[in-house]
Amino acid sequence: MSDKIIQTITDFVKGGDHSDTVLLDKVLHKDFRVTNNGFMGTNGVTIIDKQQYLSNIREGIFGGLPRTMTIENIDETKTIATVKLRLESAENNFVSYNSLVLDTDNEWKIINNLAVVEAKK
Repeated sequence: MSDKIIQTITDFVKGGDHSDTVLLDKVLHKDFRVTNNGFMGTNGVTIIDKQQYLSNIREGIFGGLPRTMTIENIDETKTIATVKLRLESAENNFVSYNSLVLDTDNEWKIINNLAVVEAKK
């Protein structure tokens, strides 16, 4: 199953890099959330649902910048998995923890993205 998890994560990153909301919609669970602490310089926790996330991608608020991806860890137990990624773009460094579920269509979907984004100096 890890190959399918890797493909889901790869599609998630590629979808963001290319602002491909069709690809993102395919790999994100209907209840997907982005959870961030200190989002874009704000205080506290910010939670963004799937529809707002896809809207932000369409509007160019997120995404559109190629990133290199390194998968640091995959932990899979039956119908759930977590993946730790490091991403780097021309502007930012990311550490991203992604929770996945094996959905009713037998496809892995990302249900939560917990990330730290640091601007490059």
